[in-house]
Amino acid sequence: MTVLHEGTWTPVCRVSALQPNRGVAALLPGGAQVAVFRTVDDEVFALSNVDPFSGAAVLSRGLVGDRGGVPVAVSPVYKQAFDLRTGRCLDDGNVSVRVYPVRLSDDGTVLVGAQ
Repeated sequence: MTVLHEGTWTPVCRVSALQPNRGVAALLPGGAQVAVFRTVDDEVFALSNVDPFSGAAVLSRGLVGDRGGVPVAVSPVYKQAFDLRTGRCLDDGNVSVRVYPVRLSDDGTVLVGAQ
């Protein structure tokens, strides 16, 4: 585990291992499941992997794209879209998933923060 400026940062994978518009699942220390996404614009985001509507840990398997210019991950279960930047569900504004901070190390490793 690598400690950077604030909080604890967990190395997940090399950014080059992430396919654009696809997600991967990772397990953080303490047991939190995260979904890490790379967009076609080479931005990297991390959300909770648990779909709040179904309770299944599947968001990493969802479709990635944009809705009206908002980068989203769409759940493979009931098809709700979640803003990759904020975690807010675009289909139900009362629902959101946790967003995790992401950084890239100097060697291109994706680091996910836990607070």
